[in-house]
Amino acid sequence: MRTLPVVSPLGDVASQLARVPRWQRFGTLSAVRGAALSATGLGESLAIGDRIRVGRLGRGAMHGEIVAFSAESAIAVPEGGTEGLSPGARLWLEEPLSLYPCDAWMGRAIDSLGRPLDGLGPLPQGRRGVRLRQAPPDALRRRLVGARLGTGLRALDVFTPICRGQRLGIFAASGVGKSTLMGMLARFVEADVVVVGLVGERGREVREFLDQTLGEEGRRRTVVVVSTSDQPALARRRAAQATLAVAEHFRAEGRQVFLLLDSVTRLAHAQREIGLAAGEPATARSYTPSVFTELPALLERAGPGVQGEGDITAVFTVLVDGDDHDEPIADAVRGILDGHIVLDRRVGERGRWPAIDVLRSVSRALPRCHLPEENRLLSEARRLIGTYADMAEMIRLGAYRAGSDAEVDAAIRHHPALEAFLGQGIDERSDAPAAFARLGQILQGG
Repeated sequence: MRTLPVVSPLGDVASQLARVPRWQRFGTLSAVRGAALSATGLGESLAIGDRIRVGRLGRGAMHGEIVAFSAESAIAVPEGGTEGLSPGARLWLEEPLSLYPCDAWMGRAIDSLGRPLDGLGPLPQGRRGVRLRQAPPDALRRRLVGARLGTGLRALDVFTPICRGQRLGIFAASGVGKSTLMGMLARFVEADVVVVGLVGERGREVREFLDQTLGEEGRRRTVVVVSTSDQPALARRRAAQATLAVAEHFRAEGRQVFLLLDSVTRLAHAQREIGLAAGEPATARSYTPSVFTELPALLERAGPGVQGEGDITAVFTVLVDGDDHDEPIADAVRGILDGHIVLDRRVGERGRWPAIDVLRSVSRALPRCHLPEENRLLSEARRLIGTYADMAEMIRLGAYRAGSDAEVDAAIRHHPALEAFLGQGIDERSDAPAAFARLGQILQGG
């Protein structure tokens, strides 16, 4: 007699039970000061980053996060407004948040708690949880940065190449084409999965970025994590952490992940609000010390994985205030990352998009990621562009006489073709070999 296998309808019971808190701890709301909640009675088992739920059970509880504590009380930052809170309100201490990503998340837009925002129905949950706040991989166990990654943009592939596992910053003032450049990268880059984090984004621009800038082609393989500017500081910081957590999930599965986080500056603003609520002193340009602790803790999570894993190739945007590229956040991020891409308003005003200033942009993957002949073409092109930039004012004023300097004459002769080479339409895809072939023809005068 043949025995049929028994299929349990409780296939994921173990993974579901693992998500149930092992205990509940209670406390009391003792004070509300601005964006800070003081709680007592939680005992000694709490930790920074623990989540709390405030209010009466079943009556519109509000959540928050522990950001500081003393022997007598704990300080928490709420996820929403403090309206309706009263002295002595009960609060519950919960475990830190985890996300459960899976392949079905690609093509979806979610909030920082992993809830769908796109109206496409429930979001499937994977079996393996990923904590929002994690330590980076061990520095000595990580693999080295890999081969050159095709971005689909000539200016980047030639002048500021990106390698697998590399981390770069886009430094730009507002209105210089940062979002458009991000959309082009998301559509064109050679990657298995793209993860985009929109931290503190203007609400009206989220739909525009998803439907127009990213487009159907870009969304198909992209997970977008959104936190708008009207949301509390805790939600904005958590969106950045959730973006890295989703990317880490796919990296652990051996995928090549491309991560775009916009923007580190708005993350720093959120952390500043949280730090001030926790009682930290204001330092450089009113940023609190925890801002400069949070930045490397987050940015270092991107990069190559350990043996057997994939890579997170990351691009982080920095919104420079008043075109000041030496302000504290820009300066701190530049020292952490492996290169930077500078968008210049003056370049855009001349009608060349993307408005990348190739002379001020740097990739620490050079020169090893290019072939010797490619490095030769790059050096010659940079020399001609630099020579023209040095003499641009005299050329515009008509003060330079042709024939005075052979190098300047060559720069003037090649300038229109090099400008056309650096410009690229938003739907125009390029590749590195074709870009170098075209650059070679330009430099040979063809």
